[in-house]
Amino acid sequence: SFPEGPERLHAIREQLIQEGLLDRCISFQARFAEKEELMFVHSLEYIDLMETTQYMNEGELRILADTYNSVYLHPNSYTCACLASGSVLRLVDAVLRAEIRNGMAIIRPPGHQAQHSLMDGYCMFNHVAIAARYAQQKHDIQRILIVDWDIHHGHGTQFTFDKDPSVLYFSIHRYEEGQFWPHLNASNWSTTGFGQGQGYTVNVPWNQVGMRDADYIGAFLHILLPIALEFQPQLVLVAAGFDALQGDPKGGYNLRSLAEGVSASLHTLLGDPCPMLESPGAPCPSAQASFCCTLEALEPFWEVLVRSAEALEEDNMEGDNMEEEGEEKEGPWQPPELPVLTWPVLQARTGLVYDQQMMGHYNVWDRYAAGGLGLGGHGSPTPSSGTKPCLWSPASSHHPEMPQRVSRIMQRLEELGLAGRCLTLHPRPATDAELLTCHSAEYVGRLRATEKMKSRELHRLSTSFDSIYICPSTFACAQLATGAVCRLVEAVLAGEILNGAAVVRPPGHHAERDAACGFCFFNSVAVAARCAQAISGRALRTQGPAAHSKCPCRQTQGLAPCFSQGTSAQVTEELSPPRILIVDWDVHHGNGTQHIFEEDPSVLYISLHRYDHGTFFPMGDEGACSQMGRAAGTGFTVNVAWNGPHMGDTDYLSAWHRLVLPIAYEFNPELVLVSAGFDAAQGDPLGGCQVSPEGYAHLTHLLMGLASGHIILILEGGYNLTSISESMAACVHSLLGDPPPLLTLPRPPLLGAMASITKTIQVHRRYWRSLRVIKAEDRERPYSSKSFTKKAPQTANPGSAKGMTPPEETILDAGPGKATSASSVEESAPGQTKSESTVSEHTQNQPLETATGEEATLDQTASEAALGVATLDQTTSEAATGGATLDQATSEEAVVGAKLIRIPPASYTDNQTPPSSPVQGATPQISLDKLIGNLRTLEVDNEAQEAPEEDRLLGEAAGGQDMDKSMLMQSSGDHVDADQAMFYAVTPLPWCPDLVAVCPIPEAGLDVTQPCQDCGVLQENWVCLSCYQVYCGRYINAHMLQHHEGSGHPLVLSYTDLSAWCYNCQAYVHHQALLDAKNIAHQNKFGQERTQPSPKLPKSLLAAQAPWLKGGPHKTFHKVQPPRSKI
Repeated sequence: SFPEGPERLHAIREQLIQEGLLDRCISFQARFAEKEELMFVHSLEYIDLMETTQYMNEGELRILADTYNSVYLHPNSYTCACLASGSVLRLVDAVLRAEIRNGMAIIRPPGHQAQHSLMDGYCMFNHVAIAARYAQQKHDIQRILIVDWDIHHGHGTQFTFDKDPSVLYFSIHRYEEGQFWPHLNASNWSTTGFGQGQGYTVNVPWNQVGMRDADYIGAFLHILLPIALEFQPQLVLVAAGFDALQGDPKGGYNLRSLAEGVSASLHTLLGDPCPMLESPGAPCPSAQASFCCTLEALEPFWEVLVRSAEALEEDNMEGDNMEEEGEEKEGPWQPPELPVLTWPVLQARTGLVYDQQMMGHYNVWDRYAAGGLGLGGHGSPTPSSGTKPCLWSPASSHHPEMPQRVSRIMQRLEELGLAGRCLTLHPRPATDAELLTCHSAEYVGRLRATEKMKSRELHRLSTSFDSIYICPSTFACAQLATGAVCRLVEAVLAGEILNGAAVVRPPGHHAERDAACGFCFFNSVAVAARCAQAISGRALRTQGPAAHSKCPCRQTQGLAPCFSQGTSAQVTEELSPPRILIVDWDVHHGNGTQHIFEEDPSVLYISLHRYDHGTFFPMGDEGACSQMGRAAGTGFTVNVAWNGPHMGDTDYLSAWHRLVLPIAYEFNPELVLVSAGFDAAQGDPLGGCQVSPEGYAHLTHLLMGLASGHIILILEGGYNLTSISESMAACVHSLLGDPPPLLTLPRPPLLGAMASITKTIQVHRRYWRSLRVIKAEDRERPYSSKSFTKKAPQTANPGSAKGMTPPEETILDAGPGKATSASSVEESAPGQTKSESTVSEHTQNQPLETATGEEATLDQTASEAALGVATLDQTTSEAATGGATLDQATSEEAVVGAKLIRIPPASYTDNQTPPSSPVQGATPQISLDKLIGNLRTLEVDNEAQEAPEEDRLLGEAAGGQDMDKSMLMQSSGDHVDADQAMFYAVTPLPWCPDLVAVCPIPEAGLDVTQPCQDCGVLQENWVCLSCYQVYCGRYINAHMLQHHEGSGHPLVLSYTDLSAWCYNCQAYVHHQALLDAKNIAHQNKFGQERTQPSPKLPKSLLAAQAPWLKGGPHKTFHKVQPPRSKI
């Protein structure tokens, strides 16, 4: 009569043997957990009591079991529980010693509800909690993530760690407003932990039955993944209950569902592609309500969740109205028939296409050397004795879209052994029929004619396009690049390979139907999409007409049907082209791809690119977030438009979690094509962004859960040969199934990035129901007038203080030995007005908060052993029944309302020079102590007033950062008008690689009044820290910028505010090596010596609002329209 029985293990084992999975794993012998290990979580008295159950008779066992909730005991229960815990510890050892990559413990009895001194809900020992403590004690792991997707809340695990910031506990479970077992208020979203552990308990409660894939995926995307990204765990433990599966409508134990759920999870751990979901749609309204409540409760503790607490009233009303008008009420939920999952068997996993002939496209106007061109290796030019002239030389090629781009990538793939692990496909030229699916016959003919043109004609034709060069071999190379991508598509759709990468050039995503643009001739990704649709044009399982007509996001707009899940529609066979997702992460907007598909609902185009308010190539408003497609394709064009440089891994991953993946899963594509330009990578000369190779690997990995893993990467831009080689190699690692590398995130998302993501969400919420989870912001500002307590920077030490309000009382639970802290403040409910003031030190393109957590130390390099499985085949009966009420008194209040000043006076140290006068060129004698006194009460203006247009470029002195969105008000002072003085926070680099260029100060010292050596002006001058020549900044005559470009000297010091700037890093720098120059300049400027520097580096440099600081000496950004060119 008890569902938790030995047959659960037998069913799982039979399923794994049937699918051949056990042979693909490394099996480990189960071992017993020692008492000392059990005591990491449980009391010795409790363990001893459980040990005595081995010798009790049936009556004694029944009496003891009746003292607990939903438990029964057997003489073998203790032995089995010790084996279960020990098996998990064996896998923890194997993973952390790099014997295996990951593992699965197939064990019973379960454990996540067992408490310190209390059996509960089938559970004797809490295996996952013991494993977490074991990893901390034996392997020095400092940050552990526990994910609990069992349909029942793992309250035992939560109680173990609810005061511990070193363990992040995430549970997604059935709650039904407390009506579902274990019937605890502590299972609700409002419980977030206590004391130092506040914010590290995450509960997503389901308040209705019938929750589907889309609901669980939505919880992961909107809540778990962003928080985990910020938390940076070194080990992930999953309490993998499978009682939320289809076929298990009562939350019990269905053997078939259990076996298939374990099998599916094991497939994924082994690196097999996830099967395509059956029309996942969007989260249901009840799930969305749970998301919003959980996000509201957690927002004060996680920077990645920061958003405005206010939502657009009309936007919310619109969403409510759409649901009311467009959907019928759901009837009683009926469990669907279980599908039969199929897992593809492939001869090769990843295809690779490349041809050195694509290097024949070159810029004839670059300098070239005499002699022959021999293409050795991957097409690297080598001297030859042939009579043909050398077309280009690597040392003299000036154009960024150079032939070596593809050869260097291939060279790196071979060096790392990645090319040998791929199936190399031989490319072919694209046929005219394929090209004509996206380009006009006239345009194709014009390009073909270039093969016989002379240089002068080629030059004349190239000038008729935007940012284009043409040579006699351009047409053949562009045709070959496009055909190579089509060859990959054919291989993926034919089942030859799972995924692929196309190392091709010239790029394609700027190419229009009848025009070349931005180095691009034929739009390879667009032609490949049409090729895929031509190959796979067939009857697809899609939503029926009823669902289309009832979908609120289409009905109210008079638009074409969307792919969101209708509540009452039947799945029918309907002839339609395959759904294709194109993700374009090139730093430039793919204007050509957007135009080709802007009326087509079968192709979802998502682009993340620099826009800079229309001033970044390709310029204009085509890349704006307001561009959403036309006619039937409205809503299927999604632009995330960055309005500044320096976007990095955190910003792109935030866009993935909040926007890209929710829409992508709702669309449910059958093929994913990536316009993989790597000009947003670190070091690219055109992009100005900071995405790392590791970041690209994670972006690729996250997309591989779509379309049964059918994903193809097509090289677009990227002009730093090292950056593109490392970035493409990182992506190929992911395609091959290698684990994503450890990603260290130095900062939260930039406010400018969050503003761009939020804008796009606002535009597309009416078309994609999955986006209605996130509240739209009513202004482009980091915080609303309602402020909230923010979590202090996370530390690596689990026991360190977090700056949270300590608990004021202790409440004992019903079980022995369990104490839970409770706060005496009010519960944080959605919409509740919190404390009235908050202080921000951020700029739009500044991090929300600089994390101080220690980098993860877990070596994630996978051994050849891909997976470990500890199997415990015990036949004893030791199940327990569920459903009894447990009266557990656990406080659920979250600490809110405490005012946290982000910039205490102590943080402004003597290591920093005070801001100079806001009057241009002035150098008044301002007392440092007096200025610090005026900074003691910084506060954000509740009205978030807008800065005037001429002040919006202030942040460029910090590397192009727009600072008008977060302004710090200075308190009243007698040296400056309090109504006009604004302060901006700029976080300097604590170190840069160019510090070696700093030379000793001349014997004559420094003279801050020295004029520019070129023009003689006295305003905004900078001194070079290599040669100590003085020149004016860029807003005067830009002579210091010219000096840098001519000399290569990287570091300069401002005579105006004594800040140091590195041209190569494009950032301010504050380091011990710069203090001598700063000290001497300070003495000369202010007439007083600097006080003894603080041993700690300052958090930020505060610069007063002043015209002379706009742009610093470095940034060539003017209000005049720049030339329309990509370079």
